[in-house]
Amino acid sequence: MTETLYDIAIIGGGVNGCGIARDAAGRGAKVLLLEQGDLAGGTSSASTKLIHGGLRYLEHYEFALVREALSERERLWSIAPHIIRPMRFVLPHVKGLRPRWLLRLGLFLYDHIGGRRALPATESINLHRHPAGKPLKAGFGPAFVYSDGWVDDARLVVLNARDAADRGATILTRTPVDGLERRGAEWQIRSGASRFRAKAVVNAAGPSVLDMLGRAGEKTERRMRLVRGSHIVVPRLFDHAYAYFFQIPDGRIFFAIPYQDDFTLIGTTDRDHEGPLSEVKASAEEIAYLCEAANAYFAKAIAPADVVWSYSGVRPLIDDGSGKPEAATRGYSFDLDLDLQGAAPLLSVFGGKITTYRHLAKDAVEKLAGLVPSLTGRDWTATAPLPGGDFPMQGIEDLKAGLARSHSFLDAATVDRIARAYGTLARTWLGGASDMAMLGTHFGHGLTAAEVDYLMTREWATCAQDVLWRRTKLGLRLDSGQVEKLEQYMGEKR
Repeated sequence: MTETLYDIAIIGGGVNGCGIARDAAGRGAKVLLLEQGDLAGGTSSASTKLIHGGLRYLEHYEFALVREALSERERLWSIAPHIIRPMRFVLPHVKGLRPRWLLRLGLFLYDHIGGRRALPATESINLHRHPAGKPLKAGFGPAFVYSDGWVDDARLVVLNARDAADRGATILTRTPVDGLERRGAEWQIRSGASRFRAKAVVNAAGPSVLDMLGRAGEKTERRMRLVRGSHIVVPRLFDHAYAYFFQIPDGRIFFAIPYQDDFTLIGTTDRDHEGPLSEVKASAEEIAYLCEAANAYFAKAIAPADVVWSYSGVRPLIDDGSGKPEAATRGYSFDLDLDLQGAAPLLSVFGGKITTYRHLAKDAVEKLAGLVPSLTGRDWTATAPLPGGDFPMQGIEDLKAGLARSHSFLDAATVDRIARAYGTLARTWLGGASDMAMLGTHFGHGLTAAEVDYLMTREWATCAQDVLWRRTKLGLRLDSGQVEKLEQYMGEKR
């Protein structure tokens, strides 16, 4: 058994768990985070990749949730300007669906209840004359353009973990929790042959939160609703920088977003998930549904055969009795359980969304503050940059220009990718290289041994899937031979 007694052990390496680890480590706690797979290996890398208030939640009167999320948009952009960027969304008016006055009222609230400062306000456009109308079918005229943000969701998780580790946290991936048991005033945590001790436990296991409570021998009257959201990626349907927010006659909405320069991301669905969490994937019906929805708007038709990648994640939503999955709240709440002497707290996290992860983490840590004496200080994560994000929130182009000057052998696409993934930390592994050969083996599309080594030593990557689908999105570009070469290289390094 390890001699280390941690102040807080966090179970779950998604965005909530890593956010809590970062906040708690920064307040002086000795933190342990245990993740059964890879960081962001589940729901947190399967989002629509938006930092947004949730315009459609206004229809369900979720004003407090929307306000909270909107207040986080620019805050998150300011601390992570490399992985988060503003995006303008086009919302066409469709006759027979939501009336124009309702859309305008919703967007007026969206502009004004969240403390928007740097993001542009909503404007009315005519799609007959606007560039966003060109790829659409004939017949769309009036529309609105509003602001939200885009995020590299998996990197957001990893950077929170990296910052937590830099502040003293221990991050262990591929470490499933097999058992939890209170012994005296502390918790004993079992993972295979390993044992860990902690004064407090945070159950941030996402879709498995109830299962983890069961392993701890705890009961709750909480009910979770597991909702599957699926997305498809197709070759680029438009060549401008706007994204689209589309309505569907069944009352739902979906997004079409520029993705990795050459692709369009379309999603999401909302389906109750009833299968095992180890088998989460977009069904043929969901893929066809998204293609059909897109074909109602875009002049260029798509079919399931055009889908180059699909992914799906299970959202662990609070079961609030909503009839439809899309109506279930995206808010969050906590259950705090103590032993009879008021020690060994177990804090379970229910619900949440990626935009509000930092606020959720702050609330979680503050619930433990009086129970874990080592936790000191106030909310600090709102202004401290995430690793690599220590530059102005609108300074990404200057950063790219600097990298292009100092490493002129890199092509423009690679400079853009590296700057948006690592920010100022790109130079830590680029070093003084003056040509590609100095970065070691080139696996394709700008991915080199120097970058892979960095991801393995600093970002917990252990296999090609970690690198290609979470730390980068180069899985869309490398061929099977290049992937095999990368896997062999990483296997030799492990």
